[in-house]
Amino acid sequence: MSSDVSLHYPRILLKLSGEALLGRKEFGIDDEVLHQYAGDVKDAVDAGLELAIVIGGGNIFRGVNAKQGMTRAHADYMGMLATMINAMALQDALEQEGLDTRLQSSIKMEEIAEPFIRRRAMRHLEKGRVVIFGAGTGNPYFTTDTAAALRALEIEADIVLKGTRVDGVFTADPEADAEARQFASLPGQDVIREDLRVMDMTAFTLCRESDMEIIVFNMNTPGNLARIAAGEQVGTLVHWQEDTPAAFASDVAA
Repeated sequence: MSSDVSLHYPRILLKLSGEALLGRKEFGIDDEVLHQYAGDVKDAVDAGLELAIVIGGGNIFRGVNAKQGMTRAHADYMGMLATMINAMALQDALEQEGLDTRLQSSIKMEEIAEPFIRRRAMRHLEKGRVVIFGAGTGNPYFTTDTAAALRALEIEADIVLKGTRVDGVFTADPEADAEARQFASLPGQDVIREDLRVMDMTAFTLCRESDMEIIVFNMNTPGNLARIAAGEQVGTLVHWQEDTPAAFASDVAA
């Protein structure tokens, strides 16, 4: 665990969806979004943050929506390869910002990535390198949400951040319902009961069993990553304190 006491969350696992890299495109990677993310990561790492990243591959290939008739396991392996495309693109963008990085894959790809080794990943973080975990868990039938929760626990992260294109968790879809209210904090049990789908249930269960908190936030707002690391109220905190009721962002701001 990091010894940097100036940050509220010294070591973070950031989960990004592949769709987050689409930007204004219908397919592939938007360079503008990619470099905004890289700049935000640099600012946070320069402030002392130890950061690991798990990224999805939905902008390249989505196994669950694969051509009818394709074997699920086969489609999921194709999805893992898609995550590696995104991971390599993100690695290059981060290195163009002057950051040291390491890409670790759950599937052997010796020419482009290290194998995932827990202790090696933690050593990279201690040395200030950004570690990117690609290829999900290396197993079909598990999502990159589950990979994020698993890796966060393995590297002893202080929290899991889920970067999205909305400001947090809402009572309804904020892109479809103008009356939707954002939560500032929310017990995980409420997320399950209301089926708010913060992460898939396997990932969520891993976090619950280990009391790993989750913050859902808007990654497209520059500076949010560094603000969260410093302890500012950004997005929605999902916690496991059953005796603490949900709070709305508007009430906290007031």
